[in-house]
Amino acid sequence: MGRMSSGFAELPLHDGHVPLFLLERMKKLGGLIARYIVEYYGPRELLTRLSDPLWFQAFNNVIGMDWDSSGSTTIVLYVLKNMFPPSMFRDNEIAVLGGKGRDSRNVVEEAWLVGDVVDYNTVVDTSRMAAKIDGVALQDGYSLYIHGLVIDSRGGILVIQQGLNEELGIARRYHIFTSSHPLTTNRDPHSGVASVKMEPSLNLVDADSLNARRAIVEIIASTPVNSLLQNIGEVNRLLRGEHSILSWSNSGSITRKTGNRNLIKECPRYYRPVSNIRLMEKIAEEIKERGLREFDELLRIQGVGAETIRALALVADLIYGYRPSLRDPTTSIMDPFIYAYAHGGKDGVPYPIKVEHIDKTIDFFIKLLSDLKTGNKEREYMLKKLASFAGKIKLRYLDASGD
Repeated sequence: MGRMSSGFAELPLHDGHVPLFLLERMKKLGGLIARYIVEYYGPRELLTRLSDPLWFQAFNNVIGMDWDSSGSTTIVLYVLKNMFPPSMFRDNEIAVLGGKGRDSRNVVEEAWLVGDVVDYNTVVDTSRMAAKIDGVALQDGYSLYIHGLVIDSRGGILVIQQGLNEELGIARRYHIFTSSHPLTTNRDPHSGVASVKMEPSLNLVDADSLNARRAIVEIIASTPVNSLLQNIGEVNRLLRGEHSILSWSNSGSITRKTGNRNLIKECPRYYRPVSNIRLMEKIAEEIKERGLREFDELLRIQGVGAETIRALALVADLIYGYRPSLRDPTTSIMDPFIYAYAHGGKDGVPYPIKVEHIDKTIDFFIKLLSDLKTGNKEREYMLKKLASFAGKIKLRYLDASGD
């Protein structure tokens, strides 16, 4: 069986660029650490570790980036792509595609560079499906602006995405790791979530949204377009307060009695009127022609965005009684701040960067990688002993912080 896992991390937005002298050292140190993991444990191990948002952040902290900065996603992807570019995929057996802003749109083109080792269509489909999952099926108020993939030669694909919430001034990072099967919403892809804020959100990838997803597909298949548009109009009147939920339920138009719950206060991001019904008419006609059988097929249609999915979810919810999950996907709150003590942080927290310390660590990993080729295990033994010691320190840190 394949594996799929993912998680979230929320990060404050930080301004300012990384100084060139520090960026060069981040590239060297981060690249060497990643290279050691790949050489010693194999490419899949690096993907597995990066799929954990807390390990990803700890890696960022060790190389000297701000411990809680939204820029950590950009830096880590940049560092890894510098070490594992798509053009060297056959040699490295691991590659990074995409990135921030314009780089995020290069995934399709870069996928051609790895297409002689892994299936091009699978890489592109996973990329697009992940964007639809985190930007459309999950509507949590964050707009995606970073989209990167880390892939290995055995077909493992890790998607790293980051969304921006301008109102809150924070960014949220999404991790989805899949192998041996297509990315799907049939099972919840968010098995591990690390976050600092929890808010109700439309979450159609949650296990409790199974019936809502099925209802959406059934509504599209069995409802004429004109009737669907009428349903959306009724939803808008309900949400504007022109009819109470209770009175509408008593009239028989809604299949379940919801009472006088205040929908807008419960989840204002979801429970608000649909803004463009004319656009919905055009999209609904196209969807009807497809003869959909699965929710995944709906997500894959070009032009089906967040507003279309929200409108269909509202109809399934308020008209037919199939309520989607509004659960925030967070499962744990823990930060990897302790790892920032390795070399300090760009912003001076927990202490200013000490270049000589980074240089010594870089030198250690250069020699460690050389030892792997010659069979010398002295530094490897030292690293394992250090890891054991660090684990004990970490436990003391967690006990002291009350975790």
